[in-house]
Amino acid sequence: MKITRTQLAAMFDHSLLQAYVTKEEFVKHCQDCREQGFAMAAINSYPVKQCKELLKDSPVHVGSSISFPLGQTSIASKVAETMEAIKDGADEIDYVINVTEAKAGNWDYITKEMSEIVAVCRQHNVISKVIFENCYLTKEQITKLCEIAVEVKPDFVKTSTGFGPSGATVEDVSLMYSIVKGVCGVKAAGQVRDWPTCKKMIAAGATRIGTSSSFAILAGYDADPDV
Repeated sequence: MKITRTQLAAMFDHSLLQAYVTKEEFVKHCQDCREQGFAMAAINSYPVKQCKELLKDSPVHVGSSISFPLGQTSIASKVAETMEAIKDGADEIDYVINVTEAKAGNWDYITKEMSEIVAVCRQHNVISKVIFENCYLTKEQITKLCEIAVEVKPDFVKTSTGFGPSGATVEDVSLMYSIVKGVCGVKAAGQVRDWPTCKKMIAAGATRIGTSSSFAILAGYDADPDV
């Protein structure tokens, strides 16, 4: 696979999502995103306003996680949080589905949830990403979620929050890509911490990588671009 360092960096949604992050750390995070040319600064919804100001006049997007990391809030709550994040300056929205309803096979609920959040994003020209949290789902459930995404058309489907017991797998990325290709992008997130793993995710079809290990991945690339 031939990819330049600049192209690789531009695939990263560089994440800082822990509860204990300080305002000073957000400053450093945004500075890193700007200097490295990452696609997005991935944060929770509260610091969106601060990070949007820090990244003004920069091509780096501010991305807000919604109902993160559990997804266990109502559709109305998720829509309201989405709207507030967009008002504060979010360029991208990553929301967590209601896994309980997915495991119950309540696909009407999942479709309604996805449709309402994607519609708000589309109305404001904001990129939408749907987090499945695959570690809790069967392959059949992941397939059904992807089929719903093909109908609703979010910009991306995403493997994981990174807060579950496991993250992205090559098998899941390949499955998701095989269903949504040409309609949605695929974002691999969770435990993508080195260049060999990242390269496998890209080869499987991921066009965005959610990670807090962006610098480690780039260091691995610098050491051996063709691992």
